[in-house]
Amino acid sequence: MNMAPAQVSSNPRTVEDIFKDYSARRGALVRALTSDVDDFFGFCEPDKENLCLYGHSNGNWEVALPAEEVPPELPEPALGINFARDGMNRRDWLSLVAVHSDSWLVSVAFFFAARLNGNERKRLFNMINDLPTVYEALVDRKHVRDMSGVDNSGKSRHSTKRTSEGQVKSSRVVAEEYKDDDEHSETFCGTCGGRYNANEFWIGCDICERWFHAPRKPDCS
Repeated sequence: MNMAPAQVSSNPRTVEDIFKDYSARRGALVRALTSDVDDFFGFCEPDKENLCLYGHSNGNWEVALPAEEVPPELPEPALGINFARDGMNRRDWLSLVAVHSDSWLVSVAFFFAARLNGNERKRLFNMINDLPTVYEALVDRKHVRDMSGVDNSGKSRHSTKRTSEGQVKSSRVVAEEYKDDDEHSETFCGTCGGRYNANEFWIGCDICERWFHAPRKPDCS
């Protein structure tokens, strides 16, 4: 997380190795924009030079100057992310960085995949597409935090939302009542990674702030 130019550390060649590299870089970027967001925000001072956000294959993230080589050894992430930091709403700025980060991750993965055949590239894409994007992870975290903060009665750490009559609300109603400007974001199951479906029943965990499929609607009678 220093300010030196980023270094290339790996050159994966198989579908599995490229996906492992992608997953590690993606995890690093998600952490930079979520749990480490205050540190990330502090590194991106607008009065500094053009800065980039890198996710490395060892799972670490870094705010650094772009590579000096022309052309660079790897595709470069968005340049100058720090310049817009104070001129935008914080959430909008983070979302913009997330979108550019997703684009960079895919470009790096398919840079490594250049010598794969068509079937291998298709398999790699499907593996990548099964994971939430950095942007989805960012907005989903905010969406879940907003919803989990609505009911803090303390009666149960694994609670569902109830009406004043004690009836469990459907996940459709919960989503409609507490949607904000992230209303088009998607929620993913913390167990299987499946996308939110309004026709299914979901349960929110107040401890980990994630949502999970429920096997059936609970009997609250």
